[in-house]
Amino acid sequence: MYPILRLIKEVAKFGRSEPLAFGERHISHHLCWPWDLDPWMELNNGRTLTLYDLGRIPLIGRSGLDKIMREKKWGMTMAGACVRYRRRIRMFERIEMHSRALCWDDRFIYVEQSMWKKNGECANHIVYRAALVDQNGIVTPKHAADAMGFTDQAPEIPEWIRSWSLAETQRPWPPMQD
Repeated sequence: MYPILRLIKEVAKFGRSEPLAFGERHISHHLCWPWDLDPWMELNNGRTLTLYDLGRIPLIGRSGLDKIMREKKWGMTMAGACVRYRRRIRMFERIEMHSRALCWDDRFIYVEQSMWKKNGECANHIVYRAALVDQNGIVTPKHAADAMGFTDQAPEIPEWIRSWSLAETQRPWPPMQD
């Protein structure tokens, strides 16, 4: 079940927080509840992706992008993700989540998120390719940046994101069905 009450709490909690500029981190704190667990009594990998919404959606609000999206009737879809799981998160363990927009290319905004354990270890890390969309398809990030009044130069795309993006162009779609 989607954690709608947790999402409402996060949006309400950060609704009046200081605005964030592109690239600034939104930091939030969360608890691993029993219903977040898999059979091995650790945070379920799929639930991890869902919990990342609890950082990403307030980030969008604090950046002001949510207002532009409502105004222009845009939506946002996750077009891909690259994730690493490195440390287990157990029941009732507290985590600190870091979320930030990292860069963009001609089609996608790359959003970086990570979960940190109390001892300072990074438990997992993800980068999403997010696409803004309207009734005609993808809205370019440049168009969105202009609509938000972003006048700075586009952030440099890290080489590892370029490599991942290139690898995605070589991946067959639709996938083969042997």
